[in-house]
Amino acid sequence: MMAEKLTIGKALNAGLRRALEQDPKVLIMGEDVGKLGGVFRITDGLQKDFGEDRVIDTPLAESGIIGTAIGLAIRGYRPVCEIQFDGFVYPAYDQIVSQVAKMHYRSQGKVKVPMVIRIPFGGGIGAVEHHSESPEAYFSHTAGLKVVACSSPQDAYTMIQQAIASDDPIVFFEPKRRYHEKGDVDTEATYPLHASRRLRPGTDATVLAYGPMVRTVLDAATAAAEDGRDLEVFDLRTLSPLDLEPVYESVRRTGRCVVVHEAPSNVGLGAEIAARITEECFYSLEAPVLRVTGFDTPYPAARLEEDFLPDLDRVLDAVDRTFGW
Repeated sequence: MMAEKLTIGKALNAGLRRALEQDPKVLIMGEDVGKLGGVFRITDGLQKDFGEDRVIDTPLAESGIIGTAIGLAIRGYRPVCEIQFDGFVYPAYDQIVSQVAKMHYRSQGKVKVPMVIRIPFGGGIGAVEHHSESPEAYFSHTAGLKVVACSSPQDAYTMIQQAIASDDPIVFFEPKRRYHEKGDVDTEATYPLHASRRLRPGTDATVLAYGPMVRTVLDAATAAAEDGRDLEVFDLRTLSPLDLEPVYESVRRTGRCVVVHEAPSNVGLGAEIAARITEECFYSLEAPVLRVTGFDTPYPAARLEEDFLPDLDRVLDAVDRTFGW
């Protein structure tokens, strides 16, 4: 089938539409997801086509959204909850870590909670306080949850459908500042949900990213090539469980690794990834695994966010440091 050029936002909309068409037990719920189509228009047109019983405008109560979805999931439905902005998820945090994550284990496997929690995350849109966060480490740390992050239109289309079809509760992170980036989408293409992907082969250093930082890292690799440095780039895609076997193979070849994410460095995913790579690839490493991250501060005012977010120059500086160690 011919690939179609879509934005990440349109690809998510198309993936949600297909899931609604294929399974009558799929529901979408959240603040303004119906008539408005979501603040980012990801659910645009879905309530009109599938009705108010399946695309549900909820009260402004994240704990209520998740709590209701838990009951629906236990009864056999597949709710897809939209958290309007990343910083709004915290009122629902208790429900997610105390109920969603533990129900299957607590019932010795008798109760399944097949639900998806969609969270637009990251900065770069000039938003006000509570609208630019990177809370992925909280959920990746929580046993019982699976956590993924798309970074391209193809993955957005495919991964949202795979997440909805999964019997596990999945926190689904979407890079909000990349919603309008376009790419080819093959509606018949498949790739495992919980698998990392090598996007660019290279021989000199391995660079890892996920979500909004994938584009930044690919741009850095292009810039590095102009200076004769060949970077291998991976999109991690799945944050829990991490799929690092392909990364280990890469690092054993290149001897160097840089991990990039927007979230602060302290106890972030980069620390876990660096520790695992060091344990598995110690005798192949030519330098310590380095991290390029946001700073250990609350997310700053919009006028300062470009100083907070990792950029091409900071990625290339870390790569340079792995060669000068």
